[in-house]
Amino acid sequence: MKLLISPAKTLDLTTQPSMDTFSVPELVDHSQQLIDAIKPHTPADIASLMKLSDKLATLNVERYQAWQNDHTPTNSRPAIYTFMGDVYTGFDAYSLSKDDILYAQQSLRILSGLYGVLKPLDLMQAYRLEMGTKLNNSRGSNLYQFWGDIIVNTLNDALEKDELLVNLASNEYFKAVNQKKLNAPLITPNFLDEKNGTFKVISFYAKKARGLMARYLVENRCQTLDELNAFDVAGYRYDPAQSTKEVPVFIRPESAQPKK
Repeated sequence: MKLLISPAKTLDLTTQPSMDTFSVPELVDHSQQLIDAIKPHTPADIASLMKLSDKLATLNVERYQAWQNDHTPTNSRPAIYTFMGDVYTGFDAYSLSKDDILYAQQSLRILSGLYGVLKPLDLMQAYRLEMGTKLNNSRGSNLYQFWGDIIVNTLNDALEKDELLVNLASNEYFKAVNQKKLNAPLITPNFLDEKNGTFKVISFYAKKARGLMARYLVENRCQTLDELNAFDVAGYRYDPAQSTKEVPVFIRPESAQPKK
């Protein structure tokens, strides 16, 4: 079973990772091409392109200029300890054992606008480049055209015969995976929370639930759909009535949601 999650806009660049093992991104030479495409842009260009404040645009222009193709522990950090946000709060890498992180290194992949595909311990440098960004580049006018079939080919190379691919990424990022060329059964869990008597996707809860499920699948070394459907963390439970084999649905009543 391989798992896909999205990156996060917010980064942790200060907390010491809980292990010093690392790997190097597989597609870093492609990343360099994107950096070359974005480097000429001014802070005003980036603010407009990415709808950022002037302060954030300036910060990220500085990051593009400082980015180096050679990733080392002195200029980079392992991805799983760097991305923050709701998915990563749910996954909570810092509280996982070394064995769990090493298992995640084999089973978990992070989709990225700049890096394409990252393993948890792949070194990354600070950046902001969402997959939906309409950045003119050598292969087209956006990142979907830039990555083309590179991401799906990278995933296929990592997948074993008949291994499940569990999509816990957002629509924006999973669109970068050419499903027609994917050599794996695809499972896309859906998380519904009750609000005023109706179960619906509530973005904040759903993002954290994706991280919680990724952690559950790693900790329990899950390999089958039945094992995935046994997910019962934070008040969620499998709802067979709303589920299909490809889209298992997990629901949580309002009474089980965190108190505001």
